[in-house]
Amino acid sequence: MKLNEALDAGEAVLSEGGTALDAVTRSILVLEDSPLFNAGKGSVFAHDGTNQMDASIMEGKTLMAGAVGGVRHVRNPILAARAVMEQSDHVLLTGEGADQFAAEMGLDTVGTEYFFTQRRWDALMKARKQSAPDPGNPSGQDRKFGTVGAVALDRAGNLAAGTSTGGMTNKKWNRLGDSPIIGAGTYADNRSCAVSCTGHGEYFIRYAVAHELVSRMRYIQGDLDQTATSLLRDELFPAGGTGGLIALDKNGNISMPFTTEGMYRGMTRPGKRFVAIYLNE
Repeated sequence: MKLNEALDAGEAVLSEGGTALDAVTRSILVLEDSPLFNAGKGSVFAHDGTNQMDASIMEGKTLMAGAVGGVRHVRNPILAARAVMEQSDHVLLTGEGADQFAAEMGLDTVGTEYFFTQRRWDALMKARKQSAPDPGNPSGQDRKFGTVGAVALDRAGNLAAGTSTGGMTNKKWNRLGDSPIIGAGTYADNRSCAVSCTGHGEYFIRYAVAHELVSRMRYIQGDLDQTATSLLRDELFPAGGTGGLIALDKNGNISMPFTTEGMYRGMTRPGKRFVAIYLNE
């Protein structure tokens, strides 16, 4: 199972004394290289038949962050996001400029055919035929978002978070969701926690979900799982926003709440491994 492979990749980094940033990167690379998830190789198609991918990454010690939006040729958008963070003076690059930057940084770029998968193309054809899509589900598809993310805590006490996605099936006008927006889909702060989100991005942007959780945990210092669950189920969901998040605090506590039927998720720490999809697993 790819989730276990992603957990293995991140755990190997941490077990060798590596950084949380490297662990997050390695885990997301596994998921981006798989056609099973809406990120990298498995990205969904926009209305115009292109793949437009977004990613972000952040480390909690210095609050450095990087992101890319709407890239079309970077094989691994998470590496482009990290390059923005580490090799530029910026936080967010988009479109052709982001692709050009990635190429100049020596990242692996590919032709658009690399991202083609038949089931994602079929999903676009189905979505195009929807004459009146559900306002709460603009893709016209079932509510399977597919965004990937990872959070990690290393031996030095540093947190990191990363998120990668192909966005929303049948999206138009170069729409961007929460995944490349620092504070909405991704945030990490050593004083609090690291967060990566998935779901209906417009709501995660409006509620600044990732940063909101980090702030509540920093200032209120409550229970991570209760705080994260309340944020999603008591505030976001009643407003119409569906989705989930993964969070890890500075003490190693983990929360993975969601308001959808299920969410592919997993965690690993020495002597313990957990992988699940549905709520009561």
